[in-house]
Amino acid sequence: MLTRQVETYRPVRGRILLDLASTRSAPVGPPERKDGLAYQPGRPIALHVGKSEADTPFAERRGAVPDRRTSRRVHRYVDVAIALLVLVGVLILSNADNLPAGIAGFLALRVTVKNVLLVAVFSLSWVGSFATLGLYSAAPRSSRSEMLRIVAACSAGSVAVLLFPLMTNGTGHLKYSDVALFWAIAMLATLAVRAGMDAADRAIRQRVTKRVIIIGTGPRAMELARQLRADESMNHEILGFVDTRDAAEFGDEQDWKLGFLDELEQTLMHTVVDEVLIALPIKSCYTAIENAIRACERAGVQSKYLADVFDPSLARPRMEVAGNFPLMAMRVVQDDYRLVIKRFLDVLAVIVSLPVVLPLGLCLAAVVKLTSHGPVFFGQERYGYGKRRFRMYKFRTMVPDAEQQHSRLEVLNEVTGPVFKIKDDPRVTPVGRFLRHTSLDELPQLLNVLMGDMSLVGPRPLAVRDVGLFSEPRLMRRFSVKPGLTCIWQVSGRSNLEFKRWVELDLRYIDEWSLWLDFRILLKTIPAVLNGTGAT
Repeated sequence: MLTRQVETYRPVRGRILLDLASTRSAPVGPPERKDGLAYQPGRPIALHVGKSEADTPFAERRGAVPDRRTSRRVHRYVDVAIALLVLVGVLILSNADNLPAGIAGFLALRVTVKNVLLVAVFSLSWVGSFATLGLYSAAPRSSRSEMLRIVAACSAGSVAVLLFPLMTNGTGHLKYSDVALFWAIAMLATLAVRAGMDAADRAIRQRVTKRVIIIGTGPRAMELARQLRADESMNHEILGFVDTRDAAEFGDEQDWKLGFLDELEQTLMHTVVDEVLIALPIKSCYTAIENAIRACERAGVQSKYLADVFDPSLARPRMEVAGNFPLMAMRVVQDDYRLVIKRFLDVLAVIVSLPVVLPLGLCLAAVVKLTSHGPVFFGQERYGYGKRRFRMYKFRTMVPDAEQQHSRLEVLNEVTGPVFKIKDDPRVTPVGRFLRHTSLDELPQLLNVLMGDMSLVGPRPLAVRDVGLFSEPRLMRRFSVKPGLTCIWQVSGRSNLEFKRWVELDLRYIDEWSLWLDFRILLKTIPAVLNGTGAT
């Protein structure tokens, strides 16, 4: 007799959803799309028959379970409402002295076409920040990830509040000091409201039980069942397992055997089933999977199948769409909301450092100009993100015709590999030697960071000449991220390292990248620069 057991499973709504349930380690981060297409660990592709739940009126759905994408759409309006309410509150608080004339009179002074346009731009920027960070995606994610995304989105969206003190004149407008107050209140309010809405959504979902059948009894099917049991977000009742006739014995799941695959259609006709999860290996059971999907179509039951067809060593699968065609993107680098935070911190760091960097830069420019002939700055084409060229700037440290002398000095190259380094380069000026030793010649690259060609931390950009000598395809992987002012090998020996070790450290940085790793590299860069052990 079949023993029923209540299991848990978190469904991801949408026309087509993709995920793996293999024993391989899951990809870092929760990549997803705004349109509901997502790659989530432990979640199979969903094939809906007829209209999807998102297309079905709420009252007609079994158990009246709110669609996750619908909930996310509601979040969009709630987020804007919170931001506007906080903005008005901060505005009133900042102009408390004008309130004796009355709230109506106070607000009437500010309801102008310009202010209406500013509010519209702010609202779009706020929603855009949340959308960019995937906060309106239908894909589920951890509470910690959700919180970090909200903090990042509120930080990015608060930048638009700077438009109010910048574009308004006279008394009664927001001050620059009010932006920080707005950010703090809006962030806390958004976190609180989101937590309440998500708790209510979970409470509704936990009242509904889905009845499923798992097709397959191999390791992948058992791993899928294990993950279903581990997910406590929604009740899920596993009715049993179905497999092909030539499959091995059911083993520990023998008592849960519902029949063979060629009997699936009859099973679906006489059993209440909400979902069929197909956990057969695609490469060896393609026909069986296709037959199972067809049987589910005829019976009007939704089916899902696992999509771990390939086993890449580095690339992380992510579902995308081109027109009406679903595509599987194999990302070779981490690509999630943290990149937005990284960019935000890059720009913020440059802006904050300007009061110190500008006077220092002017002094260094004067010294370079007065001590040698030629321009103050040296610009050279380098390879950046995606192997696209950009012009990198430095304070000039060599004689003006250094580029023309390069060919005759090739024989003196002291570094193995395609790069060119000479410890005592005869082209370097006395002031240039000091600038290189202290890394002050790199200061103009803050402009490259501000322009978006570089980041504070990343593999150092290489010259066109060096890249042209690359002989291994794997070396090109360093262009899958933005180049940086400092990198992991600059704080690990710098110029004393061989090129092979450079590459190893660069690729390790790309594979293990995190905001915390960037922070550690920046901290280690300071003593490296002060001790003069940096790249020259």
